[in-house]
Amino acid sequence: MRIAQIAPLYECVPPQRYGATERIVHYLTEALVERGHEVTLFASGDSQTHATLIPCCARALWHDRDVTDTLVHHVAQLERVAARAHEFDVMHFHTEPLHLPLACRLNVASLTTLHGVIRPQDLGVLLDLSRDAVLVALSQAQREGAPHANWLSTIGHGLPFDLFRPSAVHDGYLLWMGRMMPGKGPDAAIEIARRSGKPLKMAAAVHSGERAWFEDRMRPLLRRHASCVEYLGEVGGELRTMLLSRAEALLMPITWDEPFGLVMIEALASGTPVIANRRGAVPEVLRNGVSGFIVDGLEAAVDAVARLPSLSRDSCRAEFERRFTAERMCDDYLAAYDTLIARRGAMHTAPAWVGSCLSQASEASRTRLAS
Repeated sequence: MRIAQIAPLYECVPPQRYGATERIVHYLTEALVERGHEVTLFASGDSQTHATLIPCCARALWHDRDVTDTLVHHVAQLERVAARAHEFDVMHFHTEPLHLPLACRLNVASLTTLHGVIRPQDLGVLLDLSRDAVLVALSQAQREGAPHANWLSTIGHGLPFDLFRPSAVHDGYLLWMGRMMPGKGPDAAIEIARRSGKPLKMAAAVHSGERAWFEDRMRPLLRRHASCVEYLGEVGGELRTMLLSRAEALLMPITWDEPFGLVMIEALASGTPVIANRRGAVPEVLRNGVSGFIVDGLEAAVDAVARLPSLSRDSCRAEFERRFTAERMCDDYLAAYDTLIARRGAMHTAPAWVGSCLSQASEASRTRLAS
């Protein structure tokens, strides 16, 4: 199968540090190549892949000091994608929703994985206009933002089997990892660790949009609790792997509706349980009392820390192997591609009266809009 993967340009594929979407694009692309498919990756020029790379900018936009407008680079990327659309059996978009009107008009099977929260007053407006755009969700919780959209499937993230090394023992610290922003609950993580009497390691990227909040809210907390909280900044590579595998638990005291939560399955792959608030996709990812604890608020999270010895790190790893591998994710996407291509084939071979009816319906729609 000839498959195009279209990635955001903010980070390279795979990202050197933070970048959940680009990380998943990498895992899926490499798994598809390994299966023998002909894959083309539209991404930043500093990406690394076994697929054919079509560079759509010189380097990841968030790391290019010469770039002041990321939008124009994504528009240019769409021009490259449209010009080569005829070369593919299926085009898989992971980009900002800017592409949705175009995807509906390409003469090729296409689908979009939505990686963020769907707010009806924002993205929902575009989805209402782009009803022909075929969508994949990361979780059932994510779909609730647009229940009537054109959903093809729900496919959770997956990781390469040997990417993280599970550890049977831990070093007694709690871990908070992700993007430094209010909805992720970094301030709550500090309070949970403080009340639990546990050291906390924090590994986080601070993006420009959250810089003022970080300085006003988080910097004073980090200084005040410097004796028990170690702030490491943005981490990647071996340090990231080590932090996850040696933590007693990962804290996820989120206050927003997480569409999936990649760091949760990274922790499970490392044999590390997760303590997370009951928001968004958390109940779909974690098995309460098996791979972690699903809680409601600070007090419950502190209580969960005390109950961590009741959990098995082997069970956490087993949950990952059963549900969250890149092999499983690749299988699910290939099934989605096959379904999409079969649907298009059925439309193209439909009796002539179907096309006539569709044309009449389209003309009636245009008449109603004109009136």
